Amino acid sequence: MKSAAYIAAHIRQVLKNGGSAPHSEDVQRFFTEYVPNHGWRTADQRKLARRFSRALLEEGGPERIVAIADKLFTGRNSTEKTMAVLMLENHVGKLGAKEFKLFESWLDRITNWGDHDGLVHYLIAPMMMADPTRAKCVFRWAKSKNFWLRRAAAVALIQGTRRHMFFDEIVRVSEMLLDDKADMVQKGLGWLLRETAKADPKPAIVYLMTIRERAPRLVLRTACETLTPEQRKPILGR
Repeated sequence: MKSAAYIAAHIRQVLKNGGSAPHSEDVQRFFTEYVPNHGWRTADQRKLARRFSRALLEEGGPERIVAIADKLFTGRNSTEKTMAVLMLENHVGKLGAKEFKLFESWLDRITNWGDHDGLVHYLIAPMMMADPTRAKCVFRWAKSKNFWLRRAAAVALIQGTRRHMFFDEIVRVSEMLLDDKADMVQKGLGWLLRETAKADPKPAIVYLMTIRERAPRLVLRTACETLTPEQRKPILGR
């Protein structure tokens, strides 16, 4: 069996050879900073990821995929990190505490919001739903000096709130992040509160009314996006 580093290097070469320079420029438009990428469309990359995943699963099980994804989720190239997430997204149900701890360590490797949201929304969040005790991590992340971890404290709860989970945790972490000045953290918190309001408007509106004088305007506007004009007015009309 070839080493994980060898297979990861092979995947990187495939991604580099199969990319599109024009699409790489299109991808760049979604970022304010320069984000290296090989210019793959998500649908095409997902097909490639599934082919590699199937072969690796037969070769060594989910652990084999995790080992190679760990090598890919490094550096600054967004396509390679996306590949790591896509290879794993259909296998998170087979993973446990060891892999959750590994994915948490990947938070320190994030260099842009694309890296962040792929990792947190598609790997970490489903594992939190599978074992709700893992959600306690968000309170530690919310205190981090790293604003990507603080964003993760909000984004990691989104999939759960869509399934009517974690309301108490959402209120607590929101209180911890309300004074955060980082734009990415405010957007992440607004996203979380929007999905909470969409899933269960009544308690969400009650909570939004309690923070309407304290929350950043960006957070409130985002949180209210799925509400009716009548529901939004008392929250935003200050």
